[in-house]
Amino acid sequence: MQRRALLSLTASAAALSLAGCGFQLRKAPDYAFTTLFSGLPESSPLGVELRRSLESTRKVKVITDGRQIKDAQVILDVLGDQREKQVLSRNATGQVREFQLRMRFRFKLRTLAGKELIPETEILQQRDISFNESAVLAKEAEENLLYRDMQSDIVQQVLRRLAAVTEI
Repeated sequence: MQRRALLSLTASAAALSLAGCGFQLRKAPDYAFTTLFSGLPESSPLGVELRRSLESTRKVKVITDGRQIKDAQVILDVLGDQREKQVLSRNATGQVREFQLRMRFRFKLRTLAGKELIPETEILQQRDISFNESAVLAKEAEENLLYRDMQSDIVQQVLRRLAAVTEI
């Protein structure tokens, strides 16, 4: 009986201390705009994930049709969306042993009138990957997973920067 009371008291104390420190779960961000025009092509995996993330909040409508640009409050100008792969090291016989994968995303946010809300910004993600000729298919799958992970990181960073805009 004493043990149960002690456990109950400990759990209550932990809950009260968390409530008292201001801890709260992350909420969906509030954006200063409700419509956004994105020039990312429909075939861009990063563009698809960004659109999906913005529209999942049900607070922002993403417009991709250039004929409807006048309906948007803000315009996300995509200045660059690149994937790069560079050789980092080779063995004594000249075979590749390690690659560096990079994703660069450059953008800026402005209003229809041309007021710059987010200046030109570049987000760079990079990962190193070892390479083995005997496991080419597995390494290709790992490379795709790393690119997808970097893409998700970039999308989350863009969303945080968009949420930081307070007035349009």
